[in-house]
Amino acid sequence: MMGEGRFADRKSYEYPTFIMTDLKMPGTDGFTVLEHLKGNPEWAIIPAVVFTSSSDLDDIKKSYMLGASSYHVKPHSMEKLREQLKILHEYWMTCQTPEVDVTGRQLHTDSIGKLGERFQQASGAVDQTEVGS
Repeated sequence: MMGEGRFADRKSYEYPTFIMTDLKMPGTDGFTVLEHLKGNPEWAIIPAVVFTSSSDLDDIKKSYMLGASSYHVKPHSMEKLREQLKILHEYWMTCQTPEVDVTGRQLHTDSIGKLGERFQQASGAVDQTEVGS
């Protein structure tokens, strides 16, 4: 995500178009991942998909409250799992996301006179005039 070290080559390690997380993972959980993503203005723009075995209503509600873009319960069969992953990938790859520079930082946009002008941009957003420099 940070694009540092060996991941600095954004041609090999592109900035993500969307992120999938499970709720149950070793060392952390998907709620922590969602909080971390949505707590960082640079990463909050990335759609976050919860893909988990939990169909618990509280897990679903909390995921959306923490900024999940969608919530999906993993199917039990490998064939259905492949189908669902294909559908999710095809869908999210067609979604438009804000443009980022080669390091993954959001590009600054001029919102004056547009609906978006009432929203403050992320402090790390790069002015488009700086990108060509």
